[in-house]
Amino acid sequence: MAESAEYAGTPPGGRQGKQGRRRAVIAVAAVVTAGAVAGGVWGLVSGGPDKTPAASRPLSLHTIAVTRTDLANTMELTGTLGYGFERVLKGAKKGLVTRLPETGAAVDRGKPVYWVDDQPVMAFFGDTPLFRTLEPAMKGKKPLVGRDVKMVAENLKALGYDIGAQPTPGWSPTTPADGRPHGDDVGEFTPALSEALKRWQRAAGMQATGTLGIGDIAVFPGAARISSIKAALGDDAGGELLTITQTGKTVTVPVEATQAGQAKAGARVTVVLPDGTETDGKIKEISRTATDSSKNGAGEARTSPKLDVTVLLDSGHQIKDLDAAPVQVRFTTETRRGVLAVPVGALTALREGGYAVQLPDGKLIAVKTGMFARGMVEITGENITEGTQVVTTT
Repeated sequence: MAESAEYAGTPPGGRQGKQGRRRAVIAVAAVVTAGAVAGGVWGLVSGGPDKTPAASRPLSLHTIAVTRTDLANTMELTGTLGYGFERVLKGAKKGLVTRLPETGAAVDRGKPVYWVDDQPVMAFFGDTPLFRTLEPAMKGKKPLVGRDVKMVAENLKALGYDIGAQPTPGWSPTTPADGRPHGDDVGEFTPALSEALKRWQRAAGMQATGTLGIGDIAVFPGAARISSIKAALGDDAGGELLTITQTGKTVTVPVEATQAGQAKAGARVTVVLPDGTETDGKIKEISRTATDSSKNGAGEARTSPKLDVTVLLDSGHQIKDLDAAPVQVRFTTETRRGVLAVPVGALTALREGGYAVQLPDGKLIAVKTGMFARGMVEITGENITEGTQVVTTT
């Protein structure tokens, strides 16, 4: 930035006549106008212009270099830090609840989640619940096949057990000639799989039967966290037992459906925590279902329908002590890269319309304005280059 000086309208090192004085007066008045415009734009960004009356403040001008920079407009909305959507887990095993996990506990594959009649119910991961008893086929019968079998096979394999050969991937979706579905989407309850199940049951402290009944395992979509406990000891194990969430913390931001197009999956955001510190994140997903707008007494909508934007945080160390909190999320809605820019206070309003910037010698150069962002404005004009010195207000 060039040295600061009080600008009086006289070109440095020169003399001015009546015409020069008239031009300087117009230029100073124009700069004052641009300064008022700058105050208004700055107020939109930072929360409001200086309340001190203009007449009580001296007009301070100095020169500054035109810079080449990136400009970005942002949208800041309120979100909630937490673990995301809660899912209720219902029991499927007959008996009474005799032991429950603690709130906040992690759900691990192959580990007990709760106990029924003092028998552990273990966690498996997948998207197909166990809907029947899996057991070896009777002599002369065909083994059980299905997506539930595949879920069990994949979990045992992930736990390190040899499950033997399974149906070959790449099958046609049409039913084979023998009437038994097989391929990518199903597993087959082979003798080898039953033996693997028996070995796991023995290691887990269960009865090593090589069979698996409904309710012996609880199927989760993936790694989870116990969010709350709904059942009490002695309750029927067939009801609602607990709620779970994902393990990682996320930020959920309700965005008006009309503005949701400005948020893109994968886009970077800045999250301002309750203590004022900032952390980075990216948009994981945007819901496809808008929440209903609320209604007033006359049945008129008070708010617009909203979509939930889910944000993943880059680092967890800043939020390790927070389970839930309101946060501010700053979205970048538009970016201009590598443009020439000056402070808004460098704009001079022209009598004939439009804007100009003023050189230190008093000469005005008309410019076209582009993006306004955080007190800066994009400009283009004849002989305006990076490093050009222009007059601006403070």
